Amino acid sequence: MLGQRQGIIVWLYSLKQAKTLRRFGNVHYISKRLKYVVIYTNQEEVEQIMAKINTYSYVKKVEPSYKPYLKVEFENSKPDKAKEYDYKMGI
Repeated sequence: MLGQRQGIIVWLYSLKQAKTLRRFGNVHYISKRLKYVVIYTNQEEVEQIMAKINTYSYVKKVEPSYKPYLKVEFENSKPDKAKEYDYKMGI
């Protein structure tokens, strides 16, 4: 059963070794232009996995994703009446 998941962003010098990162979790995205990989792993194991990935010579930098810690309830959740009228105009 999957628990809470968290992303890890791994910046690489070269993308040749990007496939080897699959052993640490699910590879969600690989950017060829900016040379980074997004991996999703269990939230309890993030610190250990980040330390292990950072020891590889082809890794430039490892960053955790802060998405699980962001507040998703917004202050002004009611739409403005003027904007709501504009949206109903439609084509």
